[in-house]
Amino acid sequence: MDFLAKHTACLSTLELNVAPGWQTVAAWFLLASGSLYVASRAFVFIRVLLSLFVLPGKPLRSFGPPGSWAVVTGASDGLGKEFALQLARAGFNIVLVSRTASKLTALADEITAQYSSVQTKTLAMDFARNDDSDYEKLKALVDELDVSILINNVGKSHSIPTPFALTPEDELADIVTINCTGTLRATQVVVPGMMQRKRGLVLTMGSFGGLLPTPLLATYSGSKAFLQHWSTALGGELEPYGITVELVQAYLITSAMSKIRRASATIPNPRTFVKSVLSKIGRNGGSPTYAYSSSPYWSHGLMAWFLTCVTGTMGRVVLGQNRGMHESIRKRALRKAEREKGKKST
Repeated sequence: MDFLAKHTACLSTLELNVAPGWQTVAAWFLLASGSLYVASRAFVFIRVLLSLFVLPGKPLRSFGPPGSWAVVTGASDGLGKEFALQLARAGFNIVLVSRTASKLTALADEITAQYSSVQTKTLAMDFARNDDSDYEKLKALVDELDVSILINNVGKSHSIPTPFALTPEDELADIVTINCTGTLRATQVVVPGMMQRKRGLVLTMGSFGGLLPTPLLATYSGSKAFLQHWSTALGGELEPYGITVELVQAYLITSAMSKIRRASATIPNPRTFVKSVLSKIGRNGGSPTYAYSSSPYWSHGLMAWFLTCVTGTMGRVVLGQNRGMHESIRKRALRKAEREKGKKST
């Protein structure tokens, strides 16, 4: 009995001595883990701020010498037109590709009037048709040129936010054909020459709709998410050839597509937005989550960082807020259409 009592007393003493030690180790482990997590989040945020406000992007001339060409799709209006004008200002010759020949001719004349040394070529093609002959013409055009930059700007959204079940079939087809198939086919025409020359830039216009699943814009959102993953994969393929690939994640911009006319801190005009894009090539901006992607405009970058690194993009709360915003936009658009219909009937 004395032996058993002594043994029990020894075990109790050991437990009292060991338990506090393990508790201390566990507490230090949790503290270290938490500190490491906070430090990593702070490091990411500092990188975002440096990328948005301090560090410059790659010089445009690093993608091609004077006399080389830039191909801009969806070039006749909005962002496409502004990309063409600013690249011409930087000394690149411009291939303008879009649907309306008269608008392309007018833009070509504007470019040559402002920059007499810049050459232009135009190709009118409707990306919604997905016509093989159009892509053959594009190939014949670029095969004889030193194309240093491709701006995949052509795109289409829904006319107004619409539930997927109510979206017209032709609108579904056009969005997928223009945003996805058109971008892929145009890139496949241009990229082989870049690979041969071991340099170039492939810049594709993405959207927060691809970053953040967007109810009532489901097909558009899905098409931009496709471009997000495709562009990241393409960047991994083409980097060994010296080609820079970048997908630009954009929030709202004043344009015919967004139907917003007044610029603000969060909604820049095309000139301001394109200037930020071209000055930050190769910088992630506010998009540290995806390789070969960027949100270069300062307010868009901060929003992208907050969505990807703080709230997350797939949660029900964010999804619900996004749905509510687009339901409100839809109601206003329907009321406006009803008023205009009433005016026409009178």
